Amino acid sequence: MASPFDPSAYGRSISDIYDETVEHLPTEATVELLHLLADGGPVLEFGIGTGRLALPLTARGVTVAGIDGSPDMVAVLRAKPGGEHLQVAVGDFATTRVDGLFSLVALTTNTIFALPSQDAQVACFRNAAAHLRPGGRFVVEAWVPDPAAFHRGASLRLLALGHDVVVAEAARISPAEQLMATTKVRLTAEGVRLLPANHRYAWPAELDLMGRLAGMEREHRWSDWNRTPFADDSRTHVTVYRLPPG
Repeated sequence: MASPFDPSAYGRSISDIYDETVEHLPTEATVELLHLLADGGPVLEFGIGTGRLALPLTARGVTVAGIDGSPDMVAVLRAKPGGEHLQVAVGDFATTRVDGLFSLVALTTNTIFALPSQDAQVACFRNAAAHLRPGGRFVVEAWVPDPAAFHRGASLRLLALGHDVVVAEAARISPAEQLMATTKVRLTAEGVRLLPANHRYAWPAELDLMGRLAGMEREHRWSDWNRTPFADDSRTHVTVYRLPPG
C-alpha cells in the first residue's frame, strides 16, 4: 500500500542546500518569459520554494503570491530580502487556495510530477484555472518521459562533475503506473547527501488533456524558456495554457 502523500517531504531533505542545487538552471530566461506572459498582471507560483523566480519577478515590479508544500522551503524564502512580504500559503498546490485572481499561474522545474497521481495532477490544473482571471495563463515546465533511457527499469547517470561537487542520480521506473523514484547522491567536501524524490510523470499530450478538462486550451509549447520550437527530439517542454477571455 502506497504511503500517504506528504507535500512537505521533499523540502525537509533539501531546503538548506536547494539554492546550490539549482544554480545551473536558466533563471534569467525563465523570469523574462514569465514577466512577458504575465502581461503586467499578478503572478501565482505553485511550488514557490525559496523564491528563485518569485523574488526576481518582484524586483521587476510584479505582484507575486505563492503556494508551497514545504514549511522548510518557505522559511528559507522568508529569510531573504523581500521574502517576508510575499503572500505565501503552505499547502498542497493541487487543492490549496489563496485570495485573488491572477494573470499567470506558474508551475516550473518539473514540479507537476511531484504530485502523486493523475487525479492530483488534474486537480492541480483545475486549481490553477480557478485562480486565473478570464484570459489568464497557466505555464508548466516539465521533462518529456523517456522510458527507453532505462535498462530493466533502472538507470544511473552523472549529473554534475566539478572540483567541489559531484552529483549522480539513481532512478527506478514503473512504466505501468508512470511512476519514477529517484535519489540524487551529492558528494562535497562536507560529506554525502542523499536527496530522494518521487515522480508521477505524464506525457505532454496527457497534460494538454488536463488543461482542457480545466477549461483551458494550449496556447504555446516550446522546448525551453528561450522559446526554442518544440520538436521530436525535445527532452523538456514549457507549455502555456490559457482560459478563454471573458
